[in-house]
Amino acid sequence: MTATPVEILASCLFGLAVLHTFSVKRFARWAHTYPKGSIQENLLHFLAETEVVFGLWAAALFAGIMALKGSVHDAVEYIESLNFTEPKFVLVVMVVAATRPVVRLAEAIISFLARLLPLKEGMSFYLAALSFGTLLGSFITEPAAMTLLAILLKRRYFDRGISSKLAYATLGLLFVNISIGGTLTHFAAPPVLMVAATWHWDTLFMLTHFGWKAVASCVTSTALVAWVFRKELLALEPHHQKSGDVPAWLTLLHVFFLALVVGFAHHPDVFFGIFMMFLGLVTATREFQDNLKLKEGLLVGFFLSGLVTLGSLQSWWLKPLISGLDGATLYFGATGLTALTDNAALTYLGSLVEGISPDLQYALVAGAITGGGLTVIANAPNPAGVGILQTSEVFKAEGISPLGLLLGALPPTLIAVVFFWFLR
Repeated sequence: MTATPVEILASCLFGLAVLHTFSVKRFARWAHTYPKGSIQENLLHFLAETEVVFGLWAAALFAGIMALKGSVHDAVEYIESLNFTEPKFVLVVMVVAATRPVVRLAEAIISFLARLLPLKEGMSFYLAALSFGTLLGSFITEPAAMTLLAILLKRRYFDRGISSKLAYATLGLLFVNISIGGTLTHFAAPPVLMVAATWHWDTLFMLTHFGWKAVASCVTSTALVAWVFRKELLALEPHHQKSGDVPAWLTLLHVFFLALVVGFAHHPDVFFGIFMMFLGLVTATREFQDNLKLKEGLLVGFFLSGLVTLGSLQSWWLKPLISGLDGATLYFGATGLTALTDNAALTYLGSLVEGISPDLQYALVAGAITGGGLTVIANAPNPAGVGILQTSEVFKAEGISPLGLLLGALPPTLIAVVFFWFLR
């Protein structure tokens, strides 16, 4: 397939954006070499924000299209041809899921499961949250599950003086388990959603081909990490809730609005209207609310919008690559490629390949979800987790290291490989 000049430019900028993503920690270090409050320091801190990376390079693509086409209209036309439903949805569901009533409910459910385990709270909550908690993504969508768990883990672990080794192991485990934990249904994981209608996959199909492997992998990986860091987890003091109580009726209303947003996930004009009414409810009940995570949601939406803008022009090399691979090569190739491009974009391109066999369909999606925790760009919910956790005590000095995330995600990724490929 011959690439157009715009596609070549987009691929070059996409590569630079990936390199920029892996260099954010270096920008943060450079910022500290300049006087506090100087233009240089502020600019480098801005460039060190993971969520702005793809948006910045997408802006460069917009300018590049104007230069190549000689017209602002062509650049605007390209942007308007894209589907930004997913970034909009992640923005809205992240803000709704991060409210005090919803977080409290999720915490109560996970705490109930944790009390069933005959272990200290630091260990039992960890096991319950990162195994069964990540499976909530199959029902409330992966972005919502990521938001809830990131908030709970930040409060209970990342802000309580845990070691950087445990922090990165937990971060990698969270990202991998969210990526595979949304596959019990056909509507909650972005890479599955992209192919479910085209390939006629329903929830029964997902449960029998993906779901049980996701459960087994999440439980095994969490148990392994918890065992490795058992001394540190068992030494944590019990967590005490500081914020006030939330009325049951308000919790029910929040869950109702969250269900509406999830139910209309493919209709942005509808779920934005629901979101406006939800903001009114939050304003009217502010005494039972924490500050809304609007900034975090907007940054994550900006990141994903940039990923859509740049990623939509990569099919000229990705589609031939996918169509020319056998089962094992496609599975491991998809696992690796997912680390460099959004896994939903990867499976979408695979759905465009005519005559792809059921075995190759499975290999593509299984590989895409297996590699979904390796980098911040590998899975759509990952930027939401980064946006919340990078302000925690353990990360706030220098931010989250892409290499640290990669190393932390490797063990659970290898376990997922065993269940999704070798135990087919």
